[in-house]
Amino acid sequence: MPPSFLNLIDMKNILLAIAASAIFGLMPQEASAQPNTDFRPDMTVYLYADTDAAPKGDPVYGKVIKTMGLNMKEENGLSGDETLGAGGELGNISDFARVDLYLPENPNGQMIVICPGGSYSIVSSYNEGVYVAKWLDSLGIAAAVVKYRLPNGHCTVPLEDVHNVFRYCREHAEEFGVKQIGVMGFSAGGHLAASATTLYTDEATRPDFSILIYPVIAMDEVPSHTDSRFNLIGKNADSTLRKYYSLYTQVTPDTPPVFLAHCTDDGAVPVINSIVFYNALVDNHVSAEMHIYPVGNHGWGGSTSEFVENDRIGYARSEYETSLARWLATQRESIK
Repeated sequence: MPPSFLNLIDMKNILLAIAASAIFGLMPQEASAQPNTDFRPDMTVYLYADTDAAPKGDPVYGKVIKTMGLNMKEENGLSGDETLGAGGELGNISDFARVDLYLPENPNGQMIVICPGGSYSIVSSYNEGVYVAKWLDSLGIAAAVVKYRLPNGHCTVPLEDVHNVFRYCREHAEEFGVKQIGVMGFSAGGHLAASATTLYTDEATRPDFSILIYPVIAMDEVPSHTDSRFNLIGKNADSTLRKYYSLYTQVTPDTPPVFLAHCTDDGAVPVINSIVFYNALVDNHVSAEMHIYPVGNHGWGGSTSEFVENDRIGYARSEYETSLARWLATQRESIK
């Protein structure tokens, strides 16, 4: 940048750029970045990497487990270090795909595999990961926050990681005190969770229940989130692929029970995404509950007033959490 950058106009532009970067989670952080919480996982499980080294940029806490038994069917082609944004957003995730496990002191038998959002270009690991895990911990529910590989033109990769997390957690369920494993996702992570809900391959990868929060569902003609579609299946995907990943078309009578929450004024992922999925569930006689709040827009995740100054859904947060906790208790009643 030339020496004149210190003039008043350019300095204003620099400050605006810094502010924008902070908003969108693009500012680099030190490896100790911990946005407003000291809540830590009990262990981190590397799905594929056979190493004790931590990925640069993202701190790894607790015991590190190298699975070495899970199969990576397809690589995503990314290389270089991961990136970490100001809000805990991870980018460039490749072979270091992993899951952070939070195990409550008094487990109630449930575990939830959490898929943070981020348009399939980043993973919002705090707003839609750690903060959510902390709330679940207060209910005695174990949480598995997935830091999944980004597709980078390989659309099967994120779901492969989630399937492998289910396989690992089911294999170790007894030692975790877990009898029931569900899935939860937000935005593009909601699409990933809905994929896990409808595109499971066997009993091990089938969730016992599903929680979809302002999820991307459609990738066909239904209004949805363009960036998530482009990042997952590409700009020129044919109609067959677009239909396949429009997950309301994949619902069957065997789809597990689903809880949905969305806001009418969501400017990123239109609420019609939750509605078409809910309608498909009803048409297939699948147990479903949906809450649509009038305002709150998008991306409110687990960002309560404990973590942020302005909870976008603060006026209804208590109602949302009470409804979800009650629904989860209902699912727990089915544990044999």
